[in-house]
Amino acid sequence: MDKMASGWINGFLGVLIFAGSLPATRVAVADFDPVFLTLARAAIAGLVALGLLLAFRQKRPEGRDVLPLLVVALSVVIGFPLLTALALQHVTSAHSIVFIGLLPLATALFGVLRGGERPRPAFWLFSCLGSGLVAGFAARQGFAAAPVGDLLMLAAIIVCGLGYAEGAALSRRLGGWQVICWALLLSLPVTAGLALATRPASLMLVGAPAWLGLAYVSLFSMLIGFVFWYRGLVQGGIAAVGQLQLLQPFFGLALAGLLLGETVSWQMLAVSAAVAACVAGAKRFSR
Repeated sequence: MDKMASGWINGFLGVLIFAGSLPATRVAVADFDPVFLTLARAAIAGLVALGLLLAFRQKRPEGRDVLPLLVVALSVVIGFPLLTALALQHVTSAHSIVFIGLLPLATALFGVLRGGERPRPAFWLFSCLGSGLVAGFAARQGFAAAPVGDLLMLAAIIVCGLGYAEGAALSRRLGGWQVICWALLLSLPVTAGLALATRPASLMLVGAPAWLGLAYVSLFSMLIGFVFWYRGLVQGGIAAVGQLQLLQPFFGLALAGLLLGETVSWQMLAVSAAVAACVAGAKRFSR
């Protein structure tokens, strides 16, 4: 019971940190190219990860761990940040945050495929209900207006769900913070080199908000959030703790409204409230 409670606490802290990712990305892409932003955030986090691995003298992963680490690197280090940064050129962060409601279902599905978990049928009912509410809202409110942005967000959710489940399964052997650090380090030669190649012609034109956005997504979204998130998924279960992501729209919408001045409609709040209500049901039947 203590381990389960710890898993939910760590998962909640991870979700709370991740909630700031899309608003911070929205601010950063105002002055940074999305491709550069994706590479730079991964490179900065990779350098910090290198320092942590050296400082704590972590043992190198075994050969069997390389492929899963590559999957984590391609999904959550590069894939999700790039796809969301591209999407945010077409949709607002408030609109994109609603898509996060689909992430628990994607994580649970990959948790079954990659983590060997078997939630009860009622769990899938609550998970699908929450995800269906989000998908219905997106189709009704914004798909016709920005189909490119919505499709990019859907692709980002699929990729991210795979990375969460793969990383959580690997964390059982390597540890939570070690997995994200090794994935960042594995991709560092590529991300650092390409970040230098795609850097802006003049950094003098980049405003302070964009720098703050880059700092947040590099340190918190790319590294610190995963320390809590992977630990929570391992302790509480991938499918179960993954449902906490249904709460992320609450925090993200609040940040988008407070910090960016974006319009948060009552429909967005209603959908967020409805999918959050599904967390309790999914949690109850997760095992």
